[in-house]
Formats: sequence, structure tokens, C-alpha cells
Amino acid sequence: MLRSFLLAVVFLTRLPLRIAPAREGELARALAFFPAVGLALGLVLGGVAWLLRGVLTPSLVAVTVVTMLAMLTGGLHLDGLADVFDAWGGGRHDRDRMLEIMRDSRVGAHGAVAVALVLIAKVVALAEVIAHVGLPAVIVFPAAARWAVVPLVAFFPYARREGLGIAFRTGRGLAELAVATALVVALGLWLGTPLPFVAALAVALLFAWRVGAMLGGLTGDVYGAAIELGEVVFLVAATVRLGPPL
Repeated sequence: MLRSFLLAVVFLTRLPLRIAPAREGELARALAFFPAVGLALGLVLGGVAWLLRGVLTPSLVAVTVVTMLAMLTGGLHLDGLADVFDAWGGGRHDRDRMLEIMRDSRVGAHGAVAVALVLIAKVVALAEVIAHVGLPAVIVFPAAARWAVVPLVAFFPYARREGLGIAFRTGRGLAELAVATALVVALGLWLGTPLPFVAALAVALLFAWRVGAMLGGLTGDVYGAAIELGEVVFLVAATVRLGPPL
């Protein structure tokens, strides 16, 4: 279990962990620990928010937290978001052209706009969460977004003939999703509402269905983009029940 968790950490972050190369089937088992990695990230972010919320305004705390998350993940998911929207905007729904654009390391106008809008939305929503909802939502939102991507990896077809995503789908199934969901259910009970989790999952599935229809499957970039969108949607949904500042 520890090794599966560490493999998930290596895949989802840029933390300098040194572990032996994954054997066949190990990456698929790591899917179950995607939300656990998100929770670990969330605990760090929640700690930062707790330390700063009495010193800085909620907006500045939100900027700091979003910056910290991008640093811990190495901007991996933001890069995927940019690649997908560059392909969506420039590929003209041509599958081969879209896949070619997604391999290009350069960021185009569509990708830059998508990243800017997502970061702005994340900062604004997170500031509202910090000011009016409380730290539990700050701790939980990275876990919810990484849980929402588990069914995308496990059950949607992969668009390329090669790639790390294929290894994650080898031997995958309901067991990994069940383990991942068990943690999320516990977090939902702690948060007191399932709405943000359901919203994040629904958007991830809808996004995967739409992009998958164009590409004939998903890619690692799509997974990363879905995580970014899931984070934003979770935070926005968490503000639906605004209350007095904690």
C-alpha cells in the first residue's frame, strides 16, 4: 500500500521521491491512492492558509495557496489544461491534428487563456472559501479533484497507442475506484455536504466525454485538465452555502 501511494505521489506531483520503477499492474493499483495524494497536498495547503489568514487578506492567502499547489505539482495539470485547449481551439476537431498539437511543448493563445481563466477562478473561489466557508474545504478540494479523475483513467479508452496512461489502465477496475471513493465519502462527511464532490465528478465526466468523443479516448493531458477543472468547480460549489466567517 505504501508503494502504491508513493507511485501515485510520483505521478501527481514533482516531489523528489526515489523509488524503484513500477512493475506491471502497480500503476493501476496506485489509482486507489489518487485522493490520498490530494489530501496530503490539501493538508499542506490548509496549514499555509491557517498560518496566513490572520496576517494577509483572504485574496492574498488564496494567491499564496494556489501558487504553492502549482509548485508542489510542478504545474503538470496546468500544462495538460493548456495542451488540451490549444488542441481544442486549433485542431478543428481533427483527431490527428489535435493529438499532434497536444505533443507540442509550446503554449498557444487558447491554452494561455484557459490557464489564465482557471487560475483566476481558482483564486477568487478559494478566497471566498477561506473567508466564508472554512479551512476543511481548503484541505479537501485537491483530494476531490484527484478522485474525480480516477474513473476517467480506469474506464475511458486511451487515445494513443503508447503512453503512461496505458500502464495505469492495466489491471484497473472497480476495486481501485471503491478504495478511492471510501476516502472521499469520509471527507464528505467531515465537510458536511456532498455537493462540491458531486459537482467536481460531474464536470470531470462531462469534460472527458466531450474531449474523448473528439480524440477517440483520453490522454494524460486530459487527466491533468480534468483535475484543474475539478478543483475550480469544487471550490465554486463549496461557496454555495455561504455562512458567517469562521
